[in-house]
Amino acid sequence: MARTKVAITGSTGQLGESILRLWGERWDVIPLGGQSLDLTSWSAVRNAIAQAQPRIVVHAGAATNVDRCETEPEWAFQINALGTRNVAQAAASVDARLVAVSTNYVFEGTKDAPYHEFDATGPISVYGASKLAGEREALAVPDSVVVRTAWLYGRTGRNFVATMRRLMSERDTLTVVDDQFGNPTFTDDLATAIEAIMVNAPSGIYHAVNCGTASWFDWANEIAALTSARTDVRPIAGSEYRREATPPTNGALTSLALPTLGIALPDWRDALRRCIST
Repeated sequence: MARTKVAITGSTGQLGESILRLWGERWDVIPLGGQSLDLTSWSAVRNAIAQAQPRIVVHAGAATNVDRCETEPEWAFQINALGTRNVAQAAASVDARLVAVSTNYVFEGTKDAPYHEFDATGPISVYGASKLAGEREALAVPDSVVVRTAWLYGRTGRNFVATMRRLMSERDTLTVVDDQFGNPTFTDDLATAIEAIMVNAPSGIYHAVNCGTASWFDWANEIAALTSARTDVRPIAGSEYRREATPPTNGALTSLALPTLGIALPDWRDALRRCIST
C-alpha cells in the first residue's frame, strides 16, 4: 500500500531533521528544497507543492534569527508572513492539509502562568509579530492547524544545548539568564506530537511543548549535571544580556487542547536526558 505523502518546508532545520528521521517508516516524507526553496516566491512554492502532490504540508520553514528580525523587519515579514501565505495557498490548491509551526513569541510574556491556546496574543518583537501574521495566513485556509512551540533543540544544528555543552567544555564559569522562562522542547518529541495532531486533531491552534517550565539558568544547570560538567553556572538578569529583540519574560506554554486528544509530551528533563544520552 502506498504511503501518504507529507511535504515539509524547513526540512534542513532541527525539527525537519527529526521529522525526516522519525516519520519515514509511516509516511512518504518529501522535503521541499530545504533552504533553497524561496518561501517568498509564490511561483516557487506553488510549483514545489504542485510537483509533490502531498496530502499534508508541514510548514516548518521560517526566519528564526530573532535579533535579525528586529533589525530587518521586512525580511522577517516576507518569510514568516508572506512565506506562510504562499505555503498555505499552495497547500489549499492541491487539497492538502496544512500544519504550520509557530512560536511562544506571539505572547507578551507578562502573564503569571503558562499561556494556553485561547490567551490573547500580544507580541513584543518583530519576530513574534511576523509569526503571528503567519498564523493568520495559515488559519485562512480550510482544515489548517497551527502548532505553537518554544525553546527548541535537536540532536543536530545550533541550539542552546549544543552551545552550552561547547562553552562548558571551554570555560570554568558561565553566566546565564535566570528571569526568563519557557519550555525546553526536544524536536523528537515535538515531531511525534505534530504527527498525532495532524492525524487526530480538528483545525485550530495547539500548544506543543515538553512538560514543565524552566529558566535559561535552570536549563543550563540541568545540562551541566547530565554531562558532568564542572563549569560554575552563575545567574544574571535578562537586562544584563543585551540583544536586539526582547523575548517574553514568561514564554511558557501549556495546552488545554492536547490532553482532550490524548496527546502529551514528556517532562523537559526527561527529554533532555534522552537527547544528551544519544
